[in-house]
Amino acid sequence: MSITAVPLRPVAKSGLYVLWIGLALLLAAGAAWAMTVTRAPQIRLEVLAEGSGRHPTDADFAIIKYEGRLAATDSVFDANEEAPLPVGRMVPGFAEGLKRMRVGGRYRLHIPAELGYGAEGAGPIPPNSDLVFDVELKDLKTAEEMQQMMMQQQMLQQMMQQQGGAAPGGAAPGR
Repeated sequence: MSITAVPLRPVAKSGLYVLWIGLALLLAAGAAWAMTVTRAPQIRLEVLAEGSGRHPTDADFAIIKYEGRLAATDSVFDANEEAPLPVGRMVPGFAEGLKRMRVGGRYRLHIPAELGYGAEGAGPIPPNSDLVFDVELKDLKTAEEMQQMMMQQQMLQQMMQQQGGAAPGGAAPGR
């Protein structure tokens, strides 16, 4: 029995380096792809006009002007000229976006459904809807300041009811 030998040429050291570098690049590309596939959803914040004040915290009430739209149809589902909102009790995406804003600024906030109202939806917002908000952060108040403002408002309303609806400083009814 005869064995036919096939001569193999020796591999140069530089060829081994190229092989190892190629293998390392392949592993890095695979890891990068795996990270993008498994990455959690994130909000996107566009700065329309940068503010100069401080950033809100979970303990603050943000006084904002906003317009909320469904990303898929661009239809407005809610708007308000001056809304005091408790930052720490908002949907996760909205709270995260507010905390990246500065008082005096205007922003566009893109919220994926997972960080908004999710599979349940809410009111006019269908399930699994991505949202877009145009937000102007007018001011920040502490919980104590908000409580004082609400008490003053209640006292003013009570005074108006006792006076029969006349505005303070205005003419008395029937004159």
